[in-house]
Amino acid sequence: MDLRQIGPDSAVASGIVWAYMFDIVSRWHGRPATQFEVECALAEEPVDDLRPPHGCLVVAFEEDTPVGVGGLRFVDAGIAEMTKLFTVPGSRGSGIGAAVLRHLETVAREHGCSTVRLDTRSDLTEACRLYERGGFVRVEPFNHCRYSDRWYERELRTR
Repeated sequence: MDLRQIGPDSAVASGIVWAYMFDIVSRWHGRPATQFEVECALAEEPVDDLRPPHGCLVVAFEEDTPVGVGGLRFVDAGIAEMTKLFTVPGSRGSGIGAAVLRHLETVAREHGCSTVRLDTRSDLTEACRLYERGGFVRVEPFNHCRYSDRWYERELRTR
């Protein structure tokens, strides 16, 4: 597996972020999402700011095929927020999500962040397990995202 930081406006980023949105919107509705629903979700949760110096977008590749993604946004002094962490269904359970998570934590640490946080939904059980195994603990809501019902945070150790 190869992790690459890429621009959010690249074709590769657009494809893997679209796959992520299709997955979570489909789960939200309990059926396959329509293209319109995915486009609305993308408009509601853009990735434009996931580029330096305000953030980054990392894509995991296996033999030049994108199989995972994760974004990081620097929101406040010392705080980074993870977003769009996703592994394509056929590659889940192979460690891709954990590798992207660890990589994003390293990037956050390199940018002087001491805390990483994220919001998610309880029905995204694979994601919740990944975060909890990765040392994230549940915290009180830090935003008003209508699609979230779980908020996590992890203090980063300095190396």
